Amino acid sequence: MKLFLLLLIAATARAQYDLHMAYGRSTMVHLFEWSWSAIANECENFLAPYGFGGVQVSPPQEHLAMSGTWWDRYQPVSYQINSRGGDENAFRDMVRRCNNVGVRIYVDAVVNHMAAGGTVGSAGSSYDAGNYDFPAVPYSSWDFNVPNNRCPNPNGGIDNYGYPDEVRNCNLVGLTDLWMEKEYVRGKIADYMNNLISMGVAGFRVDAVKHMWPGDLDNIVNRLNDLDSSVFGSGKRPFIVQEVIDYGGEPISSRDYTYIGRVTEFKYSKELGSAVFGNNALKWLTNFGEGWGFMDRYHALVFVDNHDNQRDHFGIATYKNSKEYKIASTFMLAYDYGVTRLMSSFAFSDRDQGAPGNDPYFDSTYGACSSSSGWVCEHRWREIRNMVEFRNTCEGQGVNNWWDNGNNQIAFSRGNQGFIAINGDSYALSEWMYTGMSSGNYCDVISGSKSGSSCTGNTINVDSNGMASIYIDNANNSPIVAIHANSKI
Repeated sequence: MKLFLLLLIAATARAQYDLHMAYGRSTMVHLFEWSWSAIANECENFLAPYGFGGVQVSPPQEHLAMSGTWWDRYQPVSYQINSRGGDENAFRDMVRRCNNVGVRIYVDAVVNHMAAGGTVGSAGSSYDAGNYDFPAVPYSSWDFNVPNNRCPNPNGGIDNYGYPDEVRNCNLVGLTDLWMEKEYVRGKIADYMNNLISMGVAGFRVDAVKHMWPGDLDNIVNRLNDLDSSVFGSGKRPFIVQEVIDYGGEPISSRDYTYIGRVTEFKYSKELGSAVFGNNALKWLTNFGEGWGFMDRYHALVFVDNHDNQRDHFGIATYKNSKEYKIASTFMLAYDYGVTRLMSSFAFSDRDQGAPGNDPYFDSTYGACSSSSGWVCEHRWREIRNMVEFRNTCEGQGVNNWWDNGNNQIAFSRGNQGFIAINGDSYALSEWMYTGMSSGNYCDVISGSKSGSSCTGNTINVDSNGMASIYIDNANNSPIVAIHANSKI
């Protein structure tokens, strides 16, 4: 009986790491600032057909409705589901339609704080941030850290990230920091998240987690209800991934939170960006992950860029560097480390710039976002969308048969299910390589796609010994070759 209880506790503790994706799917995409109706259409018309498993959506709660910047959404006014993305009816419709085609919804949950400036929210609720008064929740000054002298800094803000008390009990860039130790505050946050669970969401990306005490967030997560059994089955716990920006050198570590759920591995994004820009040879990626001091793969969620760091220019690969971005994205989807999340952006020239005032629209020939729409839609780029199927096909297979030229040309297989070669050098890659694949002809999913019994791009022949001739011109804007078991013709 004791052993049974221990196993039950262990299983419950692990449940929040499960993304609850449909069978055979493994990748999510952040459709940053897309409307609920546009996301519903994308689930049905693109994400499900291409094997995507889930969507991270922008914060759905009522938010600051003043400046028109992207970060308005990260300044909550109440927990009503009424935002720039749409109202509650549109949100419910999106979740239902996406679940119906096997694409899960993960909500970006902003629960560390409430808004700073402004007087009115996106649903019309009034508030007074200066007096810590949010009547639509309701929260008063009794529910925040700074008015109750819990912030050790007299100015109420965070000046020194070397002091955890300051980071977790003071206002982040003026945002009103909630006193999450209070039962009332914990209850309000849990009620908000449980309301979303009742609508059919699969889990949450929790924002600004470094600014919360682990015990406070753990208490809230333990109050969450099981997921909708009609969609996910009985006894399923909501997926949790926590945004913890940890590049090392601070007392607060991402590992402080791994017992609660998965955690964003920001070092992955930084180091991969450094590699594709030539600051580190690609050959060193042979043990990318734990070998680089990252958290263990079971807890990590990884990404090439996200909505924050793509605006900060810290050597991160973004859509603005398309060649490097394709190399980084295809490597991430091919390599076996962590849960992968793709970014889908809108074009911006200013860090604070908000999203276009229209939904994305697409080129009828190539299916990519039309540049005139103002949206980038990296997840629709052929090289990236086709690698989603590569990752699905290779799930559960390790990295084998690593090859490199001692510099920036690399190749590896995923068991006998997939093979990829990348040329990051200034000269062509031309090699006779062992692919680990069975003999036959395969469509290279970077230059094209499989279409019936033929390829729209290049064909790679693998001989009876698993060998293939691989050529990649360094002048190619997509200097990659990738094949997998399901691209065989």
